[in-house]
Amino acid sequence: MPTDNRRRIAIADKNPVVRTGLVDIITRDGRFDVVEAVSTGTAFLNLLESREIDIAIIGWAMPDMTGGDILAELRKRRSPVRVIVYTGEPGSDVLRRTIKAGAWGFMSKSDEPEVLLETISSVSHGRVSFPYVDMEAASHDPLDVLTTRERELLGALADGWTNLQIAARIGISRNTVKYHLKNLYDKLDVNNRAMAVKLFMSWQAQHNGR
Repeated sequence: MPTDNRRRIAIADKNPVVRTGLVDIITRDGRFDVVEAVSTGTAFLNLLESREIDIAIIGWAMPDMTGGDILAELRKRRSPVRVIVYTGEPGSDVLRRTIKAGAWGFMSKSDEPEVLLETISSVSHGRVSFPYVDMEAASHDPLDVLTTRERELLGALADGWTNLQIAARIGISRNTVKYHLKNLYDKLDVNNRAMAVKLFMSWQAQHNGR
Protein backbone atom coordinates (compact mmCIF):
# COMPACT_ATOMS: atom_id res chain seq x y z
CA MET A 1 0.00 0.00 0.00
CA PRO A 2 1.33 3.51 -0.77
CA THR A 3 2.65 5.40 2.24
CA ASP A 4 -0.21 7.90 2.01
CA ASN A 5 -2.74 5.02 1.82
CA ARG A 6 -4.17 6.20 -1.48
CA ARG A 7 -5.71 3.40 -3.52
CA ARG A 8 -3.90 2.49 -6.74
CA ILE A 9 -6.05 2.61 -9.85
CA ALA A 10 -5.57 1.12 -13.32
CA ILE A 11 -7.67 2.14 -16.31
CA ALA A 12 -8.41 0.01 -19.39
CA ASP A 13 -10.43 1.44 -22.27
CA LYS A 14 -10.07 1.27 -26.05
CA ASN A 15 -10.81 5.00 -26.47
CA PRO A 16 -7.77 7.27 -25.91
CA VAL A 17 -10.01 10.26 -25.18
CA VAL A 18 -11.81 8.30 -22.46
CA ARG A 19 -8.51 7.13 -20.96
CA THR A 20 -7.11 10.66 -20.91
CA GLY A 21 -10.30 12.05 -19.42
CA LEU A 22 -10.43 9.47 -16.65
CA VAL A 23 -6.78 10.00 -15.75
CA ASP A 24 -7.35 13.76 -15.59
CA ILE A 25 -10.52 13.56 -13.47
CA ILE A 26 -9.07 11.08 -10.98
CA THR A 27 -5.67 12.78 -10.73
CA ARG A 28 -7.19 16.22 -10.12
CA ASP A 29 -9.40 14.76 -7.38
CA GLY A 30 -6.26 13.80 -5.48
CA ARG A 31 -7.62 10.92 -3.42
CA PHE A 32 -6.29 8.12 -5.64
CA ASP A 33 -3.11 7.19 -7.54
CA VAL A 34 -3.53 6.36 -11.22
CA VAL A 35 -0.87 3.75 -11.94
CA GLU A 36 -1.43 3.34 -15.68
CA ALA A 37 -4.05 3.54 -18.44
CA VAL A 38 -4.00 0.88 -21.16
CA SER A 39 -6.03 0.19 -24.31
CA THR A 40 -6.62 -3.58 -24.28
CA GLY A 41 -7.71 -6.33 -21.94
CA THR A 42 -4.44 -8.19 -22.48
CA ALA A 43 -2.39 -5.13 -21.55
CA PHE A 44 -4.49 -4.71 -18.42
CA LEU A 45 -4.03 -8.34 -17.34
CA ASN A 46 -0.29 -8.08 -18.00
CA LEU A 47 -0.18 -4.91 -15.92
CA LEU A 48 -1.55 -6.82 -12.94
CA GLU A 49 1.44 -9.15 -13.17
CA SER A 50 3.92 -6.32 -12.68
CA ARG A 51 2.13 -3.66 -10.63
CA GLU A 52 0.04 -3.66 -7.48
CA ILE A 53 -3.46 -2.46 -8.31
CA ASP A 54 -6.35 -1.97 -5.88
CA ILE A 55 -9.12 -0.78 -8.20
CA ALA A 56 -9.59 -1.15 -11.95
CA ILE A 57 -11.85 0.91 -14.18
CA ILE A 58 -12.48 -0.98 -17.39
CA GLY A 59 -14.53 -0.49 -20.54
CA TRP A 60 -16.82 -3.33 -21.58
CA ALA A 61 -16.01 -3.56 -25.29
CA MET A 62 -12.23 -3.87 -25.55
CA PRO A 63 -10.42 -4.58 -28.84
CA ASP A 64 -9.42 -8.09 -27.76
CA MET A 65 -11.98 -9.13 -25.14
CA THR A 66 -15.05 -7.99 -23.25
CA GLY A 67 -15.29 -6.77 -19.69
CA GLY A 68 -16.92 -10.10 -18.93
CA ASP A 69 -13.84 -11.93 -20.19
CA ILE A 70 -11.62 -9.80 -17.96
CA LEU A 71 -13.81 -10.39 -14.91
CA ALA A 72 -13.82 -14.14 -15.58
CA GLU A 73 -10.03 -14.19 -15.80
CA LEU A 74 -9.69 -12.21 -12.57
CA ARG A 75 -12.00 -14.67 -10.83
CA LYS A 76 -9.92 -17.57 -12.15
CA ARG A 77 -6.78 -15.90 -10.77
CA ARG A 78 -8.52 -15.14 -7.46
CA SER A 79 -7.43 -11.55 -7.94
CA PRO A 80 -8.30 -9.08 -5.16
CA VAL A 81 -8.61 -6.21 -7.66
CA ARG A 82 -11.97 -4.45 -7.38
CA VAL A 83 -13.38 -3.78 -10.83
CA ILE A 84 -15.65 -0.94 -11.89
CA VAL A 85 -17.13 -1.32 -15.38
CA TYR A 86 -17.32 2.05 -17.15
CA THR A 87 -19.31 1.76 -20.36
CA GLY A 88 -21.47 3.44 -22.93
CA GLU A 89 -23.03 0.18 -24.13
CA PRO A 90 -26.84 0.58 -24.54
CA GLY A 91 -29.47 -1.56 -22.86
CA SER A 92 -29.34 -3.51 -19.62
CA ASP A 93 -27.63 -6.70 -20.84
CA VAL A 94 -24.13 -5.44 -20.03
CA LEU A 95 -25.31 -4.33 -16.60
CA ARG A 96 -26.77 -7.75 -15.80
CA ARG A 97 -23.62 -9.50 -17.02
CA THR A 98 -21.49 -7.10 -14.97
CA ILE A 99 -23.39 -7.90 -11.81
CA LYS A 100 -23.30 -11.66 -12.42
CA ALA A 101 -19.57 -11.54 -13.18
CA GLY A 102 -18.80 -10.07 -9.76
CA ALA A 103 -17.86 -6.47 -10.52
CA TRP A 104 -17.74 -4.05 -7.63
CA GLY A 105 -19.25 -1.15 -9.55
CA PHE A 106 -20.88 -0.04 -12.77
CA MET A 107 -20.83 3.39 -14.37
CA SER A 108 -22.37 4.84 -17.51
CA LYS A 109 -20.16 7.15 -19.55
CA SER A 110 -23.06 9.59 -19.54
CA ASP A 111 -22.84 10.04 -15.75
CA GLU A 112 -21.24 13.13 -14.25
CA PRO A 113 -17.58 13.01 -13.03
CA GLU A 114 -18.79 13.47 -9.44
CA VAL A 115 -20.72 10.19 -9.69
CA LEU A 116 -17.61 8.44 -11.00
CA LEU A 117 -15.50 9.71 -8.10
CA GLU A 118 -18.15 8.73 -5.56
CA THR A 119 -18.33 5.25 -7.08
CA ILE A 120 -14.55 4.88 -6.82
CA SER A 121 -14.66 6.11 -3.23
CA SER A 122 -17.40 3.65 -2.28
CA VAL A 123 -15.56 0.73 -3.87
CA SER A 124 -12.30 1.79 -2.18
CA HIS A 125 -14.10 1.48 1.17
CA GLY A 126 -15.32 -2.03 0.38
CA ARG A 127 -18.84 -1.18 -0.79
CA VAL A 128 -20.30 -2.26 -4.11
CA SER A 129 -21.61 0.72 -6.05
CA PHE A 130 -24.17 0.69 -8.85
CA PRO A 131 -25.55 4.27 -8.97
CA TYR A 132 -29.11 4.75 -10.22
CA VAL A 133 -29.56 1.00 -10.73
CA ASP A 134 -32.56 -1.07 -9.62
CA MET A 135 -30.53 -4.07 -8.52
CA GLU A 136 -33.49 -6.47 -8.39
CA ALA A 137 -34.58 -5.58 -11.92
CA ALA A 138 -31.01 -5.57 -13.24
CA SER A 139 -30.29 -9.03 -11.82
CA HIS A 140 -33.37 -10.45 -13.51
CA ASP A 141 -32.85 -12.15 -16.86
CA PRO A 142 -35.51 -10.80 -19.28
CA LEU A 143 -35.46 -14.02 -21.30
CA ASP A 144 -37.01 -15.76 -18.30
CA VAL A 145 -40.28 -13.83 -18.77
CA LEU A 146 -40.68 -14.41 -22.51
CA THR A 147 -43.68 -16.39 -23.70
CA THR A 148 -43.22 -19.58 -25.71
CA ARG A 149 -44.17 -17.68 -28.87
CA GLU A 150 -41.68 -14.90 -28.09
CA ARG A 151 -38.89 -17.41 -27.53
CA GLU A 152 -39.82 -19.03 -30.83
CA LEU A 153 -39.62 -15.65 -32.55
CA LEU A 154 -36.28 -14.86 -30.94
CA GLY A 155 -34.85 -18.16 -32.13
CA ALA A 156 -36.14 -17.43 -35.63
CA LEU A 157 -34.43 -14.03 -35.59
CA ALA A 158 -31.18 -15.65 -34.51
CA ASP A 159 -31.52 -18.07 -37.45
CA GLY A 160 -31.79 -15.09 -39.81
CA TRP A 161 -35.45 -15.47 -40.74
CA THR A 162 -37.25 -12.48 -42.29
CA ASN A 163 -40.65 -11.31 -41.04
CA LEU A 164 -42.25 -12.94 -44.08
CA GLN A 165 -40.53 -16.27 -43.40
CA ILE A 166 -41.53 -16.13 -39.74
CA ALA A 167 -45.16 -15.41 -40.68
CA ALA A 168 -45.25 -18.31 -43.16
CA ARG A 169 -43.54 -20.87 -40.94
CA ILE A 170 -45.37 -20.02 -37.71
CA GLY A 171 -48.72 -19.46 -39.43
CA ILE A 172 -49.45 -15.85 -38.46
CA SER A 173 -49.73 -12.62 -40.45
CA ARG A 174 -46.81 -10.26 -40.97
CA ASN A 175 -48.62 -7.60 -38.95
CA THR A 176 -48.92 -10.07 -36.07
CA VAL A 177 -45.20 -10.81 -36.39
CA LYS A 178 -44.45 -7.08 -36.12
CA TYR A 179 -46.69 -6.82 -33.06
CA HIS A 180 -44.98 -9.73 -31.33
CA LEU A 181 -41.54 -8.38 -32.21
CA LYS A 182 -42.36 -4.98 -30.73
CA ASN A 183 -43.42 -6.65 -27.47
CA LEU A 184 -40.29 -8.80 -27.60
CA TYR A 185 -37.99 -5.78 -28.02
CA ASP A 186 -39.74 -3.97 -25.16
CA LYS A 187 -39.29 -6.93 -22.82
CA LEU A 188 -35.62 -7.30 -23.77
CA ASP A 189 -34.99 -3.54 -23.53
CA VAL A 190 -33.53 -3.42 -27.05
CA ASN A 191 -34.28 -1.29 -30.11
CA ASN A 192 -33.98 -3.70 -33.04
CA ARG A 193 -33.49 -7.30 -34.13
CA ALA A 194 -29.69 -7.04 -34.21
CA MET A 195 -29.62 -6.12 -30.51
CA ALA A 196 -32.15 -8.85 -29.72
CA VAL A 197 -30.06 -11.48 -31.50
CA LYS A 198 -26.91 -10.28 -29.74
CA LEU A 199 -28.64 -10.66 -26.37
CA PHE A 200 -29.97 -14.11 -27.32
CA MET A 201 -26.52 -15.32 -28.41
CA SER A 202 -25.01 -13.99 -25.17
CA TRP A 203 -27.68 -15.81 -23.17
CA GLN A 204 -27.03 -19.06 -25.06
CA ALA A 205 -23.29 -18.79 -24.47
CA GLN A 206 -23.78 -18.26 -20.73
CA HIS A 207 -26.22 -21.16 -20.38
CA ASN A 208 -24.01 -23.47 -22.44
CA GLY A 209 -21.09 -22.73 -20.11
CA ARG A 210 -18.85 -21.24 -22.76
